Amino acid sequence: MRAAGEIDPARLPALRRRMLWTLFAISAFGTTGYIAAVTAGTLVAAEMAGTASAGGLPTTTTTIGTAMAASLLSILMLRVGRRPGMLVGVAGGALGGLVAFASILVGSIPLLLLGSAMTGFANGAGQLGRYVAADTAVPERRAATIGTVVWGSTVGAVAGPNLVAPAGVIAEALGLPALAGAYLLTLVFISLSFAIAFVFLRPEPYLLADPSALRAREDAGPAPGLGVLFRYPAVLVALVTMVAGQVVMVLIMTMTPLHLTDHGHGLGTVGLVLSAHTFGMFALSPITGRLTDRFGSPRVIAAGLGTLAVAALLAALAPPDGGALLTIALFLLGYGWNLGFVAGSALLTRGLALAERTRVQGVADGLIWSTAALASLSSGVIVAEASYTVLGLLAVALLVAPSLLLLARGRGIARAAA
Repeated sequence: MRAAGEIDPARLPALRRRMLWTLFAISAFGTTGYIAAVTAGTLVAAEMAGTASAGGLPTTTTTIGTAMAASLLSILMLRVGRRPGMLVGVAGGALGGLVAFASILVGSIPLLLLGSAMTGFANGAGQLGRYVAADTAVPERRAATIGTVVWGSTVGAVAGPNLVAPAGVIAEALGLPALAGAYLLTLVFISLSFAIAFVFLRPEPYLLADPSALRAREDAGPAPGLGVLFRYPAVLVALVTMVAGQVVMVLIMTMTPLHLTDHGHGLGTVGLVLSAHTFGMFALSPITGRLTDRFGSPRVIAAGLGTLAVAALLAALAPPDGGALLTIALFLLGYGWNLGFVAGSALLTRGLALAERTRVQGVADGLIWSTAALASLSSGVIVAEASYTVLGLLAVALLVAPSLLLLARGRGIARAAA
């Protein structure tokens, strides 16, 4: 007979497959609601405040909410399990959609910013889902599993912005402000994500972990603190390269729409460039996962850093009328980020006991999204004080240190993985 909580080994493959596609669906629906909120937030804040300078506040608070969620939910997962942590995060995002919707009805910017920050909890939970899925995979399929969950964000990246206008028509038909429709989308889609998690995210994902994910460290001493864990070569390389990739991507992506419109390009060109960027960020994730499993994280991270450098250089050197060149640059910017994000995430699933990796992964995501918020705020200042060209060249310079770190530690990491 099996002990309580033990799962029939014959059922494990089917349960793990269901867990993977459940996490994919949570990511897809949650991201749709989250991006709908981000799309409308700029317009709502500017309209409420009567000035365009307030437009970036909801996006910043949403990013901060994502960073907070990553750290807090990982602590919760350690105490009570992955499933409760995911449910709390997604439920917080749904509640945030309701709060943001109410803020439009009463015209309150503080309430809007609170709701925006809370929607970030759904995004933070969805991002942690890639690690939940990785725990259930054998080592040689771990990166591909991460890529599949990240791929779910493609649905939100495409559907979220495109559903905002139809939702506004429905809101007006109901006698509501048009922009309230975006937060109805947020509420509905993140609530769907919660329902999927509540019904299908079972049993507790820790119970489905592959034996390789449960393997303890070779030494039997007490678990090291976070300061020690972050000095492990694989953890350090993954953290530094993912943070650098996020900063570079956000620096350039944030200011590109304004750069295009300032040089006479219409909204059609802006939409095409950003579509190419989001396609690069998410759509090729399964390919990135397979490449990482085949060639190892260090090589794929190196390819990501190189691609980001080329993208930043193209953006910096593109002529003012170079919409086609900027489209290529923003696609490469998205895919360079994707290479580093998937391969770096896979690197954080190796060489640590399960509890240690849960702690490290949450703090790592918190740092990634915190620096994203800082980069978003800094990009406008850099362009205002210098230029878009300087922004691109600065982005290239920011990739030098992580590249040197990878060069120094990459071979050792690859040997340890082998």
